[in-house]
Amino acid sequence: MGVLDVFAGAGGLSTGLAEAGFEVVGGVERDRDACETFAKAHPSAEVVEGDVGRVPLRRWRDEVEVVAGGPPCQPWSTGGKRLGPADARDGWPAYLRVLDEVRPRAFVAENVAGLASRARRAHLDALLGELAARGFVVTSRLVDAAGYGVPQHRHRLVVVGVRGGPGYRFPEAGYGPGRPRPWVAAGSVVGIEALGVPNPSAVTYARRPDLRADPYGGHLYNGGGRPLDLARPARTLLASMGGNKTPWVDTAGVVPGYHAHLVAGGQPRAGLVPGARRITVEEAALLQTFPPATAFAGARSSRYRQVGNAVPPALARAVGAALAAHLARD
Repeated sequence: MGVLDVFAGAGGLSTGLAEAGFEVVGGVERDRDACETFAKAHPSAEVVEGDVGRVPLRRWRDEVEVVAGGPPCQPWSTGGKRLGPADARDGWPAYLRVLDEVRPRAFVAENVAGLASRARRAHLDALLGELAARGFVVTSRLVDAAGYGVPQHRHRLVVVGVRGGPGYRFPEAGYGPGRPRPWVAAGSVVGIEALGVPNPSAVTYARRPDLRADPYGGHLYNGGGRPLDLARPARTLLASMGGNKTPWVDTAGVVPGYHAHLVAGGQPRAGLVPGARRITVEEAALLQTFPPATAFAGARSSRYRQVGNAVPPALARAVGAALAAHLARD
């Protein structure tokens, strides 16, 4: 079953759908580096570099059965200006146009969890209504990628639509407390020694530390990149990684002791954190469950951004496997 991936980015969604048995026949993305990454990962697919809202897509109508994509989520993120439909970066109108032109049997869309928040629920309901009006039976769910074997907590809204018959049923999460398998820890793919090209961004002690109960929480160090607890899934990786927002590995075991020092009333320290190293692009990609051989194009900042913007392939694979089974029954 052919898939067209729009707002494709580096192809995390396509990679997972391909692992679930779909054939990725095309991708549309405006970022040149991401297009190159996508093309290397899906060499048989046609890659179109351009604005999804402007690229004619009617020619795909008889070639694909599934449209996939993650419309830009900045308008609905809990960070930023939160302008919603007033934000020119809202990709949903273009996504709806793609569905009108291609008329697939099904679609898979991914977006930030903030779109399902109480403050934005009315807009989400209106959007789901727009999708249903196009003949789809629509199902949506907030998911945590860690529940599907991703060594990272990443909360996302996934919307799936199918034409006719019963609606799509989301696969149940299989990892975490009370589930068949434990969380997959960050330490399963990231270790003390760096994998790939080292990140030179330094880690220093924060001047005014924000103390929390969790030694790996709060803001005890510079920037938004917190230390990884290798025994647990990582926190959500950001597209703004590369500098001091990049998570880091505590190779010298400093974090628990420094937290205890502050809890006991000790004074904040200054200078470089001994043994701290930022995770590499390659390690970030593994935390997202990209295949180890995935080659990301562009400068370091671009490669981090591609990884941080992606749908974890393991999550996409689980969603896609359930969709493939549904379409096979239809």
